[in-house]
Amino acid sequence: MKKLLALTFFVACVAGNSAFAQQDKSKRASPPAKVSETLESGAVVTIDYSQPSLKNRTIGKDIAPYGKVWRTGANEATIFEVSKNVTVEGKPLPAGKYSLFTIPGEKEWTIIFNKNWDQWGTNYKEETDQLRINVKPESGESAKELFTISLAKNGEVSLEWGKTEVEFEVK
Repeated sequence: MKKLLALTFFVACVAGNSAFAQQDKSKRASPPAKVSETLESGAVVTIDYSQPSLKNRTIGKDIAPYGKVWRTGANEATIFEVSKNVTVEGKPLPAGKYSLFTIPGEKEWTIIFNKNWDQWGTNYKEETDQLRINVKPESGESAKELFTISLAKNGEVSLEWGKTEVEFEVK
């Protein structure tokens, strides 16, 4: 009887974990999104992320605070993948998968490509950074409620949220 009870408990635990692991991510408050583009160089860039909403919060203060590492999205770490060696703002980035973090600032944002890509978005460790670049934020034409990443064929990556727009170039 004890063996049957233990076996039943084990099966229930495995089934429960499997159901949790296969959760429908589209039902999350910050839904998943993905952009992919083959650049003129032939490199394929794919960015897999989640889209938090502003919900009347202020960027730099209430959300994505200035001067602090931000996961650049929500939930799991944003994954930035390149199929070939590329340059980002003229600096080399080897082919592979990276987590994408940022340090927002009023006059400058630091874009971070971290080697530990398979992680929850708040588990950042600076010692595993592959590349950091600095770019200037701009004011977008219209406010975006959902955090959005776009990627153009010419390699321009744009992070847009609220009226903030941050761009960098991948070649």
